[in-house]
Amino acid sequence: MKITDLLRKDGIALGVGAADQNAAIDKLIELHTKVGNLKDAEEFKKAILAREEKGSTAVGMGIAVPHGKSAAVVSAGVTAITIPEGIDYKSLDGNPSKLFFMIAAPDTAADTHLEVLSKLMTLLMDQSFSQKLIDAKTPEEFLDIIDKKEAEKDAAEAAKKAAAAAPATPSVKKLVGVTACPTGIAHTFMAAEALELKAKEMGFDIKVEKDGSGGAKDVLTAAEIAEADAVIVAADKNIDMGRFDGKKVIIASTKEAIHGPEDLIKKAQSGSASVYHHTGTVTKADDSANESVGRKAYKHLMNGVSHMLPFVIGGGILIAIAFLLDDYSIDPSNFGSNTPVAAWFKSIGGAAFGFMLPILAGFIAQSIADRPGLAVGFVGGYLASTGATFAAPGGDVPSAFLGALVAGFVGGYIVLGLRKICEVLPPALEGIKPVLIYPLIGTLLIGLVMCLINPVVGALNAWISNVLTGMSSGSIILLGALLGAMMATDMGGPLNKAAYAFGLASLANQNETGYMIMAAIMVGGMVPPIAIAIATLVFKNKFTAAERKSGPVNFIMGLSFITEGAIPYAAADPLHVIPSLFIGSGVAGALSMAFKCTLMAPHGGIFVFPVVGNVVMYLVALLVGSLVGAVLLGILKKNAQEA
Repeated sequence: MKITDLLRKDGIALGVGAADQNAAIDKLIELHTKVGNLKDAEEFKKAILAREEKGSTAVGMGIAVPHGKSAAVVSAGVTAITIPEGIDYKSLDGNPSKLFFMIAAPDTAADTHLEVLSKLMTLLMDQSFSQKLIDAKTPEEFLDIIDKKEAEKDAAEAAKKAAAAAPATPSVKKLVGVTACPTGIAHTFMAAEALELKAKEMGFDIKVEKDGSGGAKDVLTAAEIAEADAVIVAADKNIDMGRFDGKKVIIASTKEAIHGPEDLIKKAQSGSASVYHHTGTVTKADDSANESVGRKAYKHLMNGVSHMLPFVIGGGILIAIAFLLDDYSIDPSNFGSNTPVAAWFKSIGGAAFGFMLPILAGFIAQSIADRPGLAVGFVGGYLASTGATFAAPGGDVPSAFLGALVAGFVGGYIVLGLRKICEVLPPALEGIKPVLIYPLIGTLLIGLVMCLINPVVGALNAWISNVLTGMSSGSIILLGALLGAMMATDMGGPLNKAAYAFGLASLANQNETGYMIMAAIMVGGMVPPIAIAIATLVFKNKFTAAERKSGPVNFIMGLSFITEGAIPYAAADPLHVIPSLFIGSGVAGALSMAFKCTLMAPHGGIFVFPVVGNVVMYLVALLVGSLVGAVLLGILKKNAQEA
C-alpha cells in the first residue's frame, strides 16, 4: 500500500485561506467527508479536539499532523491542505504552520494503513520535501511529489535491509533507541526518523524501535542491545525498561528527539549518560510532570478498569446464560444452578467475576509502581473480595468494589514507599528488591491495611441493617427508594450487600411486605447497567470509544440482575456516575413499592418476571428508573477525552 492509496486528489486543497486552527481542522474534516472516509463528521471532530487537548499536533518546521481514532471513521485515510501564509497552531517550535495532513483512523485493531502513515511521518522530516509540498500548485503535483519521495524512501529502506544482512563491521559508535507516543501514529515515527537521519549524518550506527499503534516495529534484539554503547529512549508513554538494565540510557521526550536529535546523540557519544539499573519501574520521558494529581489518579484508575472490563463482561454474560437455561420451578432460591448445564455456565461466569476485584486493584497498583505493585494490589483486591479481618483471616466481611479501589491505590503507594526506603541498601542487594523485598513486605502491609478496612465495613453493614429494620414499619415508598439507591451506590460493596441481605431476611417472613422489599431491591440492582447502556447510546460524547463498545452488553447484565456491569463506568468517573445511578435506582425502588410489586425469588432478573406480582408496572418502574439514571449521566458527566 502506498501513501497515495490513503491520500486522494479530492482530499487535497492548496492555498487555503483559514483564519485559525479551528478553521483548518474544519477544512480537513470537510475533505474527509468529501472522499467518504467519515460517517459522522462531528463525532470525528471531537476525537481530533480531544487529541489536541493533550498537546498540539503541530510538530514544528511549518507542519501540523492532526489525527484521531474514532468509530466515526469508515475507512482510514489522509487529507491535506496548505496555508502558505501560515496560522498559529500552537507549534512545538512556535512558528506558524503551513502544511497540514489530517489522519483519520478507524477505532479498531491496527491495520496496514498505520505502516503507510508512519512512512508519511518520516518523509515530512525532510524540510526540502515539505517545502515542495507547500509550493505545489495542483493536487496532481502534490501527489507526484509524494510518489517520487516515497519511491526514494523505499529504495533507501531496501538498501538499509541489504546492508543489515551483510556481515557487520566492528564499530564503537553503536546506538539503539526506542520512540513511543500515546497514539503511536505521528510523533513516534517522526522522532525515530530524526534520530536515524542525524545519526547517519554524524557517523553513528543506530537502530530505533518504533512503538507504534500497530505494534512495535524494528524491535531491538537482546544482542543489539548488548552491543550498543548507549540507548536513547524518546517516549511520551510507558515502555518496558527492564531490557536496558546495565546500559547507559538517555531518557527524553519525542519532542526532544524531533527537534534536538543531535543533542541526544552527542550526550550518548560523550559517555556522560547514567547507567540504568532496573528496579521494576516502567519509565517514560516526561513522567507526566505537568499533570495534576487528579489526572494521574485517573490514569491509574483507568489502567485497573480497562483490565477488569473483560472479566466483568465475560463473566456477566455467562451468568446471564445460566439464568436463561435454568428451570426456576425446581428451586427458586437456587435459580441459576438448578440444572447441570446452567450450573456449569454459572460456575465459569462466577470464576471470571471472582477475578474482577483483584484485577482492578492489581492493575491500579501496577500503574503506580509497575510490576512490583501488581502482586501487592492483586492480594489487596482479593482480600477486599473475601473480607479478611484479624478475627477471620480467611474471610468475613467483604469491602468489595470500594475496598478494591482503596487496595489498588494503597498497594501501589506502599511499593513506591518501599522503593524509596530501599534506596539506602547496598547495590549488591539491588536484584532482590523486586523479587523479595517489595512483594514480601508489600503483601504483608496491604494485608494489614485490608484487615483494618474490612471490619469497618462490617460495622457499617450491621448499623445499616438495624436502620432498615426500623424503617420497615414506616413509609414503604421511602424504604423502597432507599433500598433501590443502596443497590446502586457501591455495586457489590457494603451498602449493596446490606440491602440485599435485608431483602433475603425479609423473604423469610413470607408476607407481602417482604416480597415487596425484595422486588424493590432487585429493580434497584437492575437499573445501573441498563442506565449505562442507554446513556452510551444516547450521550455518545460522554463516553470513550471503548466504553461505547461495551455499553450495549450492559442491557444483558442489567436484565439479568448483574449490577456489577456498571462497575467499570462507576470506577472511571465515580463522582458523576454513582450519583446518577443512585437516583435512578432510588426512583425505580420507590415506584416498585408504590405499585406494590412483589417478588418471591432472591434473584434472576428478567428470567423471574413471570412470577413477579404486578409485572407490567414493575417494567414501568424499571424503565423510568433507567431513563432517569441515563439522563442524569448525560447531564452530570463531562465529555470524554479519547486517548
